[in-house]
Amino acid sequence: MARSFLIHSDPEALAEGAANHVVRAAGGAIEDHGCFRWVLAGGKTPRHLYTLLASAAFRSRIAWEHVHVFWGDERHVPPDHPDSNYRMARETLLAPLAIPDHHVYRIPAELPDAQAAADQYEATIREAFGLSPPAIPCFDLVLLGMGQDGHTASLFPGSPALQETRRLVLAPWVEHLRAYRITLTPPAFNHAKHILFLVAGADKALTLQAVFNGPYRPDRFPCQLIRPLNGQVTWLVDQAAASCL
Repeated sequence: MARSFLIHSDPEALAEGAANHVVRAAGGAIEDHGCFRWVLAGGKTPRHLYTLLASAAFRSRIAWEHVHVFWGDERHVPPDHPDSNYRMARETLLAPLAIPDHHVYRIPAELPDAQAAADQYEATIREAFGLSPPAIPCFDLVLLGMGQDGHTASLFPGSPALQETRRLVLAPWVEHLRAYRITLTPPAFNHAKHILFLVAGADKALTLQAVFNGPYRPDRFPCQLIRPLNGQVTWLVDQAAASCL
């Protein structure tokens, strides 16, 4: 695993750095195999990134007709719900860039049974890649964040999903949220070509210090589990988040 760590002055500079990273990853993937399979994240920092990518400054730098969009996790809500990661991406990225529906692979989180939604999404991913179990797909780029508690996607501290080795998607119950979350699993993330972490804010500083300088405790800090087998991890953080390093 190759790992790099870049500090940006503020959230705006962080978003611009991330946008440039996406441009490079997309161009390389499209040149190599004709498409760019990108896993999106939710949250404030990705929202800023998506808005920037859809802006006049960036939109022409990616061949969007060759981009295929997936999600790393989703709330157990319908696609038009205010908390939906899909809805946020649709409003900021997918609709402004007119990405065709058949290139958008959303998690069917409106299903009453969260694990049924997870199973259906795993089948969708496998169909998109033309893979049968136990083969694991290789996404070109996965966008992730880090919560104040060290979670990433919907892999939370203490979750049984942290121990998964075969399935691509699970729907663990998250007790402190009193809700199910639908998430890609560690093996799905760790087969990616590139992982891009975006971390901003002083409230993440102590956790980031523990993740980088503390012992390996993935049950406590799930983002430590993200170690691509043959890929690269890039951490883009702002100065506030890096203040304890």
